[in-house]
Amino acid sequence: MQQRVNMQNQNLNLPIMGCGTWAWGNRLLWGYEPSMDNQLQQVFNFCVSNGVTLFDTGDSYGTGKLNGRSETLLGKFSQTYSGINQENICIATKLAAYPWRLTRQSMVNAGKASAKRLGRNIDLVQMHWSTANYFPWQEWALLDGLADLYEQGLVKGVGLSNYGSKRLKKVHQRFADRGIPITSLQVQYSLLSTYPITELGLKDVCDELGIKLIAYSPLALGLLTGKYSQKTALPKGIRRLAFSQILPGIQPLLDCLREIAESRNKTMSQIALNWCICKGTIPIPGAKSVEQAKDNFGALGWQLDANEVAELDKAAANTNKKMVQNIFQTK
Repeated sequence: MQQRVNMQNQNLNLPIMGCGTWAWGNRLLWGYEPSMDNQLQQVFNFCVSNGVTLFDTGDSYGTGKLNGRSETLLGKFSQTYSGINQENICIATKLAAYPWRLTRQSMVNAGKASAKRLGRNIDLVQMHWSTANYFPWQEWALLDGLADLYEQGLVKGVGLSNYGSKRLKKVHQRFADRGIPITSLQVQYSLLSTYPITELGLKDVCDELGIKLIAYSPLALGLLTGKYSQKTALPKGIRRLAFSQILPGIQPLLDCLREIAESRNKTMSQIALNWCICKGTIPIPGAKSVEQAKDNFGALGWQLDANEVAELDKAAANTNKKMVQNIFQTK
């Protein structure tokens, strides 16, 4: 059973690691098919029964006609599940800053729509991205809508996604003026995407403000799993293009990961996830099969030593290629 982190002033418990559900409903990038649903239910059951009770989703997850599919599946799975840790299930969803969402009520309505798909109230509602980079005037109304959801007792906590230090401080102050704490901030963070911490200093700011930092894409879309190389078959679709461009420049990092994994009798994925945990973040790797979920779970219950973390830091800093930052990430 993994240790839990108590969130001050809130009825939320966030585990050391969560599960991302971007792939649950996404055909374009992850090849989802409805025939996978039984398998995904098993993934959900395995995670919850082993203490991985945080599930991150979004109202934009699911391609085309399957929009909102991830939330619908999580609702179904959480209602079907009966067993250990049931009371600790925490479903965190991100509400998209769509251009047609212009008022605070539009975000309240979006939150209610997500809750309907989930068949339960949202535990942690999050702003999916900031509009500060392109429509700053839109953002405050949407954030006020998130705060309204909290004040109306429709959510247990409020979080943000893709915010940098400067913008985070401004939003934190606005929420503080209403007496509303920010539970979490999630950013793209991995050995191939250290920018949020090394350049934006987000960890220090989050620690100062009492905000938990969540790392999404901690395995860099699969690049850090060791499953792919220039000599093996690359994944289909959009990831194939990205992998073919990035893989040649990250071999020293992959070699370092592999060496530590072998010495630890762990997988490369487990080393990459444990590194995120050592950095004080909550990684939320995805899983489409119980095998993947078990591999992710193997990152828990032990810790890399300082020398191993330093080796990985050095290898990450010296890679010729990095993951492209989310275009909505603010400073």
